[in-house]
Amino acid sequence: MQERLPMTDILCYADSYIQAFTATVVAVDPTASRVALDRTAFYPGGGGQPHDLGTFTLAGQVSTVTKVQRQGEEVWHTLTGTLPAVGVTVEGRIDWERRYKLMRTHTALHILCGVVWRDYGAQVTGGNMEPLQGRMDFEFEALRRELVQEIETRVNAEIQQARPIQVRVLPRAEAFEIPDLIRTKINLLPEGIAEVRTVEIVGLDLQADGGTHVANTREVGHVRVVDYQSKGKINKRMYIVVDE
Repeated sequence: MQERLPMTDILCYADSYIQAFTATVVAVDPTASRVALDRTAFYPGGGGQPHDLGTFTLAGQVSTVTKVQRQGEEVWHTLTGTLPAVGVTVEGRIDWERRYKLMRTHTALHILCGVVWRDYGAQVTGGNMEPLQGRMDFEFEALRRELVQEIETRVNAEIQQARPIQVRVLPRAEAFEIPDLIRTKINLLPEGIAEVRTVEIVGLDLQADGGTHVANTREVGHVRVVDYQSKGKINKRMYIVVDE
């Protein structure tokens, strides 16, 4: 019987602003050139947000983290260079410039989602992001330039409200008592999950989410809706850019 690995404590779920940390290697996979740690601040990807990049440092030697992936309860980090051994302590460091851009972008998409839901009652049907740019699909039958411009104006007005962003972890039963917790057309939360992480833009939006976010909408900066497309009879896509 294969020995069960300890669960990785994913630090960024509680604090998105952790940039560096120390951790112990709990497993090594030389075939895939990757290691699992007892804890990590690297976001493993999910919900449209890409995984983090960064470095590990051990005895002055720096290895680049090229991929981060969650498998079951463990988070694996793919590395360049020599792999550290089980039991060794490493220092991890996030590519913070890239991560912070993703945090701003993810929050911008939540603001967009909140505005569209509150003002137009449209559900999300999909989304994706890269640093400072992203796209989101909604259940709109029609989308015209004037409406897109109106949505952009309302999104930036919400950013300027300097709304705080709060992250909580709730028991599943309590979380699902929240109206409209799931904004996507399809409920992506597995049946067996016992706790649900929620992200609230106070006064605007509250939904289940696993990604990293800024602490206040003002940090997002200015958002532009740069394009929109029809992806079906009731599926319309908006592309956004978060200005530097």
